[in-house]
Amino acid sequence: MEKRKPHHPGVILDELYIKPLNMNIEELAASLKISKYKLFKIRTAKASITPTIAIRLAEIFNTTPDLWLSLQQKYDLHTTNEQIV
Repeated sequence: MEKRKPHHPGVILDELYIKPLNMNIEELAASLKISKYKLFKIRTAKASITPTIAIRLAEIFNTTPDLWLSLQQKYDLHTTNEQIV
């Protein structure tokens, strides 16, 4: 039985936080201390959530850094496993 592919944490960020909260992307990027381009890459699953970004996301959204890092790790493990097989 094949497990479903986990969502990239950037997709979760976009779908569960940015869109429902009608967030301003420029302001969020500034709060995260990253460029709008970097935030775009995260949101489109083309860049990873780093520990620093995880800490900042946790502060902004009242979550934990572990949440964001765990999502990233599950995504990375699944993606790596697909490449090996």
